[in-house]
Amino acid sequence: MEFSKITFLFGKKVLSAALLLSVFSLSLSAQDTWSLQRCIEYAKDNSLILKQAGYAIQNAALLDKQNRLARMPTINGSSSVGFQFGLNVDPTTNTLRNQRITFNSFGINASVPLYNGGIINNSIRQGEYDVKAAQADAAFAFNNIALNIANAYLQILMAEEQLENAQKRRELSNHQLEQTDKLIRAGTLPENDRLEVLAQIARDEQLIIQSENLIDINYLNLKEFMQLDPDTEIKVEAPGLGLPSDIGVNRNSFSQVYGTAVGNQPQVLRDEMRLKSAELSVDLAKGRMMPSLVLFGGMDTRWSSAGKRVTKVETVRNESIFYINDMPVEVGIDRDEFTFGNNPYLDQLNENFGQNIGVQLQVPIYNNGRNQINTERAKVGILNAKVQSDLTKQQLKTDVQNAIASVRAAQRTYAAAQKTVEAASASFKNSQKQYELGAINTFQFTTARNTLDMAEVDLIVAKYDYIFRSKIIDFYLGKKLEIH
Repeated sequence: MEFSKITFLFGKKVLSAALLLSVFSLSLSAQDTWSLQRCIEYAKDNSLILKQAGYAIQNAALLDKQNRLARMPTINGSSSVGFQFGLNVDPTTNTLRNQRITFNSFGINASVPLYNGGIINNSIRQGEYDVKAAQADAAFAFNNIALNIANAYLQILMAEEQLENAQKRRELSNHQLEQTDKLIRAGTLPENDRLEVLAQIARDEQLIIQSENLIDINYLNLKEFMQLDPDTEIKVEAPGLGLPSDIGVNRNSFSQVYGTAVGNQPQVLRDEMRLKSAELSVDLAKGRMMPSLVLFGGMDTRWSSAGKRVTKVETVRNESIFYINDMPVEVGIDRDEFTFGNNPYLDQLNENFGQNIGVQLQVPIYNNGRNQINTERAKVGILNAKVQSDLTKQQLKTDVQNAIASVRAAQRTYAAAQKTVEAASASFKNSQKQYELGAINTFQFTTARNTLDMAEVDLIVAKYDYIFRSKIIDFYLGKKLEIH
């Protein structure tokens, strides 16, 4: 009875463990795998910095559209209704009346520029340059984010390789503990050597935890650059990384890389477009000192409650007596008497309908020196844009020089790390044989192991640094950021 109870409890624990293992396996299988290109594309669609850059492009495009529409005529309609009290001019009859009047008016006016010193044409050209500058600025921001994502992506792969290496070292330490126990039982090693191996196992466990923490931190950095929710579980794709060829690294001279980068880096194009835009600002400022000619026209009509119309006309003869040479002469004078009535609303609008057309010439004579100052400021803007363009090219030159020096240094560091690993590996294999024969103690064997471990860690770091530095060179050469 007691045995069956134990069996039932044991089976229940086994079933629970199996269920937990199944859930863990499903969670791993449901974990999404992300390639570098997918990470970059996601950041392109969700980065707040790139969204701001996109809005800047939209604003520049809208301003460009507005500049182009300036060639079209402007048409505006107007309407008013109101009351007048006391002595006022009747807006319909243009006579002074001391009464309460209700009035209503309608009008439409249009104007089209005929000449304005080339302001419209220069504004259109400037708008085109501003749009291209905004687009180049957005491309520059995207490049920076892509490089940060590529770096974070490689840091994850490096940390995962370090974790794998640490796990292998722990397995080796466990094997060493078994070997040490055999040698202790055989009387070849003292029992205290077992403590040294246990300490090594503890160090291996610590390195595993550190590598796992480093992976988590690098994933957080990657998600931050991507603008991805930190709680989203992702797994980066681990392609078979190929090291760049030494020939390619040495063949890329500074003049080649810099010459190519000047032609394809968006920040250079951005400053060129802004310089051209600044040059047009001078023409725009000078254009505002030129005369402007505008064709205008309009229509309007009015209604007033005081508006009257003749409803009846009567001829009345007035008889008057005049004396000529003391002789009375009767003279009759006919005059018309008018009877007025209210003038209907629609009739007034029809009767008061008027049109106008004309040309307006405006000649700037003096406006507190504003136009002259704006011209001088535009000239200073050209100088500033030239300096900014030179600074950008100078910074690019420095970045390319540093990139070439860094990739060559990374190449040499990686080659030296390979030789160090080879030497440390040979030394460890020799120490392992001696340890198994009891010729050296555990401390000496552990020292040889730690030397090899440090060399392997340095090799991993050097390898990924070499890969990332080479990707920067590819970036300046206009190649797509890829890891394969």
